[in-house]
Amino acid sequence: MNASRYFRNKPLAAYTRDIESSELHRSLGKWALTAIGVGAVIGGGIFVLTGVAANLYAGPALALSFLLAGIGCLFAAFCYAEFASILPVSGSAYAYSYGTVGELFAWFIGWNLILEYMMGATTVAVSWSKYFVKLLHMAGVHNIPLWLVNDPVSAREEALRLGIEAPVFAINLPALLVVLLVTWVLFRGIRESARTNNLIVAIKVCAVLFVVAVGAFYLTPANWHPFVPKRTVDATGTSHYGLPGVFTAAGIVFFAFIGFDAVSTQAQEAVNPTKDIPFAIMASLGICTLLYILVSLVLTGMVPYKTLDLGAPVASAFERIGLPWASLLITIAAVIGLVSVMLVMLLSQTRIFLNMAKDGLLPNGMFGSVHARYKTPWKSTLLVGFVAAVIAAVTPIEKATKMTSIGTLFAFAMICAAVLLLRRKAPHLHRPFRVRYVGLVATLGVVFNLLLMFSLDGATWVRFVVWSIAGIAVYFFYGARKSKLAQTTS
Repeated sequence: MNASRYFRNKPLAAYTRDIESSELHRSLGKWALTAIGVGAVIGGGIFVLTGVAANLYAGPALALSFLLAGIGCLFAAFCYAEFASILPVSGSAYAYSYGTVGELFAWFIGWNLILEYMMGATTVAVSWSKYFVKLLHMAGVHNIPLWLVNDPVSAREEALRLGIEAPVFAINLPALLVVLLVTWVLFRGIRESARTNNLIVAIKVCAVLFVVAVGAFYLTPANWHPFVPKRTVDATGTSHYGLPGVFTAAGIVFFAFIGFDAVSTQAQEAVNPTKDIPFAIMASLGICTLLYILVSLVLTGMVPYKTLDLGAPVASAFERIGLPWASLLITIAAVIGLVSVMLVMLLSQTRIFLNMAKDGLLPNGMFGSVHARYKTPWKSTLLVGFVAAVIAAVTPIEKATKMTSIGTLFAFAMICAAVLLLRRKAPHLHRPFRVRYVGLVATLGVVFNLLLMFSLDGATWVRFVVWSIAGIAVYFFYGARKSKLAQTTS
């Protein structure tokens, strides 16, 4: 078998046929697409990770960490926007790589996008469960069995902390149920999903603006001094505060930006994809970066950064300044708002699978089947939803978060490399959106994302390598033999 077949590109004409033969409804305008991007980005990161990043690493300079992470994502966003204007298909980085670098590379990206979207939805589901339990406590419901709202590992750790016997069996039931609920919404159709998402995004953005507007009246400027605390090093050699701490925090809050690229997976359901997709990508990233910087400044100005709660920092900050009613509103908004993140993540995953199935790399009967009435990839939706629900029920949030980040960073780095490669291979190709200074932007995008990948711990890298090997094995045992491109060029 000729090895070169694994690196053949999918012709641009084939993408045109895919677009013309798509059974999906074109019902999303640029603001609906922007809402999808905002819905995917604003979620567990801002409501959960701000406490860890500020308390342990950046201090008041958390705003700089968000700015650095946003700039790093901006490099990838420019590259995504250019590709989206050239190839307005719903395969995201997978489709872009297939048209430029080759089939094996595209498969590898598609396989690792599972870590971004499905594991991202899993992570947010676990975060949602924590806020839901907090809301129940606020409502006076305290006697919730430990084994019913925690994964097995977290249940044992919590039992040890409380000095009680660890449960024999444990399951995070709220996380499981909320993923199944989102799956049902997605099964019903993109239009219904978009309407649900628009409503939730409105609530979530209002909550973030509420934090900024109300918190601004309780600022104590002394809490911002020193803005960049003096660097310290713990017994393990880990740096806290100082400029190293700011960069470490940027790697942590990077998770808060994951999802803006989900807009590109909706291209075949966009009314005017070549213009609206690039607009929505850039707009959603810009809106969220600005909101994140404002929230981080308010939180660290309201209370001393070392008092920020590591689990629910936004709600706890308002409790600390004597506004329990505000804490309640924020918790309710988090419970509602995190649903939209799961919705967009799972929606994006099924669209990636749909494209891979249409190319023959996955079984079309399962992943490419579109419902006759709802016009959604229903079998794939049900399968992805079920798997994500089970994982959310039994996986600790920190492990899911790291796997999500490493898969996303890899995809971002590769898409930056791919846009540069396409400029050299097809310089005269019509590009409705062009990245200026593409050599600099794409190179910085690759370097930045690879640096953040290498900042992750060894255990995460081991899981990533094992996952990647499994993906390559699936490709050679199934995708390489069933690929439509390989069959037509053999």
